[in-house]
Amino acid sequence: MAESLQTGQLVRAAQVAHEAEVRQSANGVRFATYGETGVPAPDLDRMLEAVPATIVAALEGNTYYFVPLALRESAEAEQNKSAEPAMVAGAYTDEFGDAAICHRNVELGSGNRGVFISTRLMSDRFALSFEFFINVAHAFVDRAGVPDAFAELVWKQAQDNVRGETSMDAWESRNLALGRSPNADTAAPAQASRRNRTFTVAARPFSTGTASPAAAPAVIDEKERTAYLETAFSDSVAIYLLSLALDFEYGELREREYPLLAPGALAARLRLVGELFPPNPGYEFAVRYRRRA
Repeated sequence: MAESLQTGQLVRAAQVAHEAEVRQSANGVRFATYGETGVPAPDLDRMLEAVPATIVAALEGNTYYFVPLALRESAEAEQNKSAEPAMVAGAYTDEFGDAAICHRNVELGSGNRGVFISTRLMSDRFALSFEFFINVAHAFVDRAGVPDAFAELVWKQAQDNVRGETSMDAWESRNLALGRSPNADTAAPAQASRRNRTFTVAARPFSTGTASPAAAPAVIDEKERTAYLETAFSDSVAIYLLSLALDFEYGELREREYPLLAPGALAARLRLVGELFPPNPGYEFAVRYRRRA
């Protein structure tokens, strides 16, 4: 790395992109590291190489920079809509941490984009992996779109009023597409049953039951429907990649703002994604359930 990149100082992201050594993982993901990332090389390799080659092919022009902290745009620049250079910190400090953001996209010219991921804002390997994979998934969907088979499956689930969703964006756009309030919680509690199981990518108990089908709206908002399908597909690709890189509990995806998608519905989405994009050699996809005690 060039001597001009001094660890601990703030530098322009464009300078990091210009001077840091860009490498390719075994499956073709372009990446670089800068500064005190705190990420062991084997963990980084395992995460990068989890992305199936069919998805990597759509990431052309994207390079992923793993840096301690990527700073967010200043409030003044955001308010005035003025351009300011994206900045990166080579080491963690509380001051820089308060000004940082999980990731920042930087246009590098000639159709190239740098995705600067703040490794020191992530609490563990799970958080870092999911941040990387959601960025990969969005870039992939922007280029490749949503497969018809996935769109049909997810829209059928929405029409059947399956409980919950995979993100706040998916939850809001689904409700808007169906003519509901963005934050409407229309899912009724699932009936207790011996057939209710838990999704063992999550060891915490979440029923696979769904709510009763809701009455179909008179008019579907096609713009929101498109947004919903794209978001649901991005989420599912990211969760699928996460399941390839490490074992995790489904409950770790839970957030307060919206109900988490019923495990059975998510499993159907992930199985379809796995069929479309088979794992690379050395990786395995599996959905496991645990019976309730």
